[in-house]
Amino acid sequence: MTIGVVRETAPGETRVALVPGDVPALITAAGAVSIEAGAGLHAGYPDDEYAAKGATISDRSGVLGTADCLLTVRSAAANGGTGVEDVRAMKRGAALVGFLEPYAPHPSFAAIAESGLRAFSMERIPRITRAQSMDALSSQANLAGYRAVLVAAQDLPRAFPMMMTAAGTVVPARVFIVGVGVAGLQAIATARRLGAVVSAYDIRPAVKEQVESLGARFVEMDLETESSETSGGYARAMDDAFYARQRELMASVVADSDVVITTAAVPGKRAPVLITEAMVHRMRPGSVVVDLAAERGGNCDVTRPGETVYCGASRVIGVVNVPSSIAYHASQLYSRNITTFVRSIVTEGEFSYSRDDEVVAATLVIENGHAPDAEIASVLQVAATSEGEEA
Repeated sequence: MTIGVVRETAPGETRVALVPGDVPALITAAGAVSIEAGAGLHAGYPDDEYAAKGATISDRSGVLGTADCLLTVRSAAANGGTGVEDVRAMKRGAALVGFLEPYAPHPSFAAIAESGLRAFSMERIPRITRAQSMDALSSQANLAGYRAVLVAAQDLPRAFPMMMTAAGTVVPARVFIVGVGVAGLQAIATARRLGAVVSAYDIRPAVKEQVESLGARFVEMDLETESSETSGGYARAMDDAFYARQRELMASVVADSDVVITTAAVPGKRAPVLITEAMVHRMRPGSVVVDLAAERGGNCDVTRPGETVYCGASRVIGVVNVPSSIAYHASQLYSRNITTFVRSIVTEGEFSYSRDDEVVAATLVIENGHAPDAEIASVLQVAATSEGEEA
């Protein structure tokens, strides 16, 4: 069996799915690893490092045509039709593993089914103890939380830490983190290390202890939150009345902050709007909102993905694909996630998985032209219909 890795073609994507250090483990499990020339260059991993670890360097068509299991970050769902072309160049019966964006219909999704591929979506790794080392969403969110604080610190016309100088005292910046998942926790830790006064909020009251253990203040609100968390550990989408009341209670905290970093996301859903334009206008002049949910519609109602929006004297920064801005380490972590996953479904050069396995059942989104999961099946049907209409 050959494991293949191609250069990413999604706009702005600089990560690579496999780093040289993980090549030997996949050679042991599968037999061979084939890398497209230049696949890791933008992430800081040159071809000679892959070759030194035993990988074969080939062109794109060579990798796609020989791979029994193709590893990608986002290429399979790339805009501009590139994903479709790659899928159709693959061997029938081969496996595709990566961030496949399975919750929204796109042309590549229908092409995967038509090409007889089996597709595993890294977004759907369950948050269970056994799968922690495969959890790519968490590893990438961790880096995104760190980077978001640096973006805010660079754009804020104030210093983060307290400084006592001969010219006077500089008071610390006040940072408010909205959403205390993996990204939020790392944002808290990073802002604290930079010397800011940090507070945080999440609809899941169970995270209060984690927030306080990092030296931040947990903001409590009088809201009914018993059903706020799914069995998989993710925040659950709430109704409009809940979010309206939440915004009302949050307004004073936002107004008193120099920086607000929003991280709230619900898998497969549009990001909830937590910060309104009116709330941003009430912030101190020069304040900054960094919206990590920009690609999912944004936690702020004025967010525009990839742009900075000015609201009076404050700014809302809609950051996108944040892990790619730290491509070296983002690739390193993702590579370990995907290598661990592949080794769980490939043994001695053969696919060796059971659909009864909890991890496989969650991640296997297409097999033999069909989607085992009912939700994904409906998305696949929409994708196939849309592709047929375009043709």
